[in-house]
Amino acid sequence: MVHFHARYPDGSPSFRVQEYRAITQAIIAEAPDLIINFSTGAVGVPLAERVHQITELEPELGALNMGSMNYAKYSSKRKAMIFDLVFANPFSEIIFLLEKMNEAGVKPECECFDTGHVGNVRPLIDMGLLAAPVQYSLILGVLGGAPADTRTLLHMASMLPDPSTWEVIGIGREQWRLVAAAAASGGNVRVGLEDNFYLPTGDMASSNGDLVAAASRSIELTGRRAAEPSVARSLLGLDDPPDRTALLEPERDEEPLGR
Repeated sequence: MVHFHARYPDGSPSFRVQEYRAITQAIIAEAPDLIINFSTGAVGVPLAERVHQITELEPELGALNMGSMNYAKYSSKRKAMIFDLVFANPFSEIIFLLEKMNEAGVKPECECFDTGHVGNVRPLIDMGLLAAPVQYSLILGVLGGAPADTRTLLHMASMLPDPSTWEVIGIGREQWRLVAAAAASGGNVRVGLEDNFYLPTGDMASSNGDLVAAASRSIELTGRRAAEPSVARSLLGLDDPPDRTALLEPERDEEPLGR
């Protein structure tokens, strides 16, 4: 599975359909079987702009943040916050995004930054807005959310209902301990430069591929192996093969790329 946030050619964040379409088509051209997962998370971006790439392009999964939180980074050297935000995700917005995903036939990826976020999923299941198996991403290491330690990860995993699938997303250099713990306890893993720049050796990764290769080696040390896309689709309850029609057909009235 590949999860991504889109950017304009100048590197600034974009939620335009054009960038999501171009990035997705480039990925599929190189690796046709990959599962595609779009972001919807943002601060200060209108809801409609956060989800229109999903409703128009219909990727297999869409990220869905499951609660509000302080979202900060602290520098011990500076004795100050490097950034300090409130990441607001009230139930009204979660439900709006979830309904849009359901209308588009896109599976939500429930991103949980703390134990309370795991609990927030339960009323949505009861409302019939989430269907089994629910996919959870347990995100540890953001200041304001769950700490990046194995004990917290295993506690969060123990809270998940059956049937469900889950992966760990570790922020920063503690990622590799969490990858090993998730793999050893039956979970899945997600790695990438969005969350961590460094390999288990401490060397800086030169690409996402370096991080994926390191994660694959960690998984194999637990006696497991990375799943092929068809196996992953079966575990997630996705159609195989996927319907790529909306992703691959160009839209005539889109503005040209560039900024």
